[in-house]
Amino acid sequence: MPKGAATNPGSADPSVRGQESDAQSLDADESLGRLPRRQPDPFQSRIRGARSMITAWHDEAELSARAGKPPEQAFVPGDVRLRGVLLNAAAALGAREELAALNDLHNAVLRCRGDVGAILHLARKLGISVPLPQQGRTLALWQQLATLGAAELTAARIIEPHLDALAILAQAGQETLNTAGSTWGVFAAQGPGQALTATPEGNGWRLAGDKPWCSMAESLSHALVTARIENAIQLFAVDLDNPGITSAERQWRALGLPAVPSTGLSFHNVTALPVGAPDWYLHRPGFAWGGAGVAAIWHGAATAIARRLHQHCLSRKPDQIALWQLGTVDQALWSANAAFQAAAAVADAGAGATMDAPGLQAIIVARLRATVVSAAETVLSMAAHGMGPEPLAFEAEHAQRVADLELYLRQDHAERSLAVHGAALLASAADGASAVAPW
Repeated sequence: MPKGAATNPGSADPSVRGQESDAQSLDADESLGRLPRRQPDPFQSRIRGARSMITAWHDEAELSARAGKPPEQAFVPGDVRLRGVLLNAAAALGAREELAALNDLHNAVLRCRGDVGAILHLARKLGISVPLPQQGRTLALWQQLATLGAAELTAARIIEPHLDALAILAQAGQETLNTAGSTWGVFAAQGPGQALTATPEGNGWRLAGDKPWCSMAESLSHALVTARIENAIQLFAVDLDNPGITSAERQWRALGLPAVPSTGLSFHNVTALPVGAPDWYLHRPGFAWGGAGVAAIWHGAATAIARRLHQHCLSRKPDQIALWQLGTVDQALWSANAAFQAAAAVADAGAGATMDAPGLQAIIVARLRATVVSAAETVLSMAAHGMGPEPLAFEAEHAQRVADLELYLRQDHAERSLAVHGAALLASAADGASAVAPW
């Protein structure tokens, strides 16, 4: 190595390279006299140990991947091999069995390798085992969704609507519509100038019109679709193989979630089965909690990005800014974890509980989603500022996860969502016996 060369040429931080280079140059300059040798830094010893652990993990992962099996999981707090996402922080250190199951789920997603068919097969398997919301294990459900998000957002984005559809069918008492081999989507978006209408015909219904934002429509077998009937919104189950359903020619151009195209569908005299009563879908007890499941996926992806930042900080001696970034990320994720725990307790409280009214549930879920969105955007910002362009430019997994999450987060309507939330707070006060503030 030439005199004065940086000892860490791979560092993305030019100030680190400059400091090391200057120190070596001074040390070698005889005109300044011999400088005292610096004492070994115990922090650097820990860094070297962390680097060795990370290198060993990557080597193990590569060998295991070649053998077609996931790497063995170790359950040591702080180990980079921990893949599952626990939302109950207080129980994290003692939840070995729970974490082992989440790690298995994480590995199951990785084994799909982004293949849509394999992901849909996993969705059908999870539909049998994943707990339903509001049945006493809502936090466990959200932890599984968060783990899906941490593993890969493509898989999470495909699996979540299938699980949501099964929960809706269960709540409607129409589980039998989900036959063996079925995969489901939920198409409930409304577009300006677009309308899907339903008209009765004999003992059934027919759908006609357009529906926007129908994700994975060409890969799924069935979907739950909202349509207008007279003065109400009705939910219907449809077979997506019906020849009367055609897709719009508008192509999916997104850099995020490129394997999860969302396109418009046109319905032409399509037979449909009603699910629940008119307006039931929007006013059912579980409507708000479906949005919390999506937020769990956002949180899982943000957690994975935060773990990458944590690994980055372990790989070098962090300065004050890096430590501030890491602390900011921890505070954001901790706040989101607390929000999930509080919301799950309300979801599982059961009928007749104080917060059982759908309007109050919606307020709680809005608080949760806003907290998660804020935390995720904080993590994205801190990771970008802390690590710079290197992982975005040279790490395909990290770069894709960032692009996926940035697109997925836009399901939330940002300031408009918070404005709706503020209006709901005032409306709940007007409906109550007093105008007491909700905090």
